[in-house]
Amino acid sequence: MSDGFLVIGSNSFSGAHFVRHLIEQGHEVLGVSRSEEPDDVFLPYKWLPDWKEHFGFEQIDLNHDLDRLMDLVHSHRPSHVVNFAAQGMVAQSWDIPEHWYQTNVVAQVRLHDRLRKLDFLEKYVHVSTPEVYGSTDGPVVENFEFAPSTPYAVSRAACDLHLLTFYDAYRFPVVFTRAANVYGPGQQLYRIIPRAMLFAKTGRKLQLHGGGHSIRSFIHIEDVAEATRRIAIDGTPGSAYHVSTTSTLSIRDLVDQICQMTGVPFDDLVEVTPDRLGKDEVYLLDTTSLRDDLGWSDSINLRRGLAETLRWLEENLSLLQQLPYDYQHRQ
Repeated sequence: MSDGFLVIGSNSFSGAHFVRHLIEQGHEVLGVSRSEEPDDVFLPYKWLPDWKEHFGFEQIDLNHDLDRLMDLVHSHRPSHVVNFAAQGMVAQSWDIPEHWYQTNVVAQVRLHDRLRKLDFLEKYVHVSTPEVYGSTDGPVVENFEFAPSTPYAVSRAACDLHLLTFYDAYRFPVVFTRAANVYGPGQQLYRIIPRAMLFAKTGRKLQLHGGGHSIRSFIHIEDVAEATRRIAIDGTPGSAYHVSTTSTLSIRDLVDQICQMTGVPFDDLVEVTPDRLGKDEVYLLDTTSLRDDLGWSDSINLRRGLAETLRWLEENLSLLQQLPYDYQHRQ
């Protein structure tokens, strides 16, 4: 596996789709996550007929099993490590912030201090978040000043800054990705798009925080996976790359589109609730570096992407109705 990929956080939505994309591109992939593999409906690489020939999985928790992970790294010697692992969920990070700092900073620093000593690692991709910028006006370039507004965002910004010191001091071959709001088939049900679709199909009320006034860009996971592959192979160490479309819309308008697609009146689906603490109003990512330097472009518009996601949900509705649709925190 000297030219293979290690994907940390391969059970995550973005991680699982990236594994699928790598397999489709002919790469050998090893995946690790702290949880067991979820139902196949959330693992798009298992939708491929030959996935077992190109992918292996190990359940490893970065908070507790770093030695075991490094044994795996030394035995497989991957040329590229792509790290999707992080404690997510912005709103919940206010409840037990130390869990977010432990997983997103302390455990990551320990990992990076081991990885920097490897002589076979060509590139380390750290999947970060635009939450590090806080709420902004106008397009955000990659060197925009950090202004995180939640414990989650602070934890991600701290890890990014730590990695930049490792690049400066050791020339650790890190590149960063920061993607807009990602969506597509196989996404966890607590995310806004599959949740709105599921609730519209099952007659539940969707809580829309603050009435859905926040402005976001939504990008299909297949476009993100290809961007991540290009960044892993051709990205410049020490650099960050934004992954986004060039269009934005409010969360309210997004939910309204889903209502039109499912034939459910907006007022029948939505219950407006108070806004969440520290929620960023708007950000639009400048993607010039990714487009000009690496030749990437997004190819799936929102209408097509929502239709694909709704089709996935409808095809698996009987199963999805039986699964938890709220975020379940674990440490």
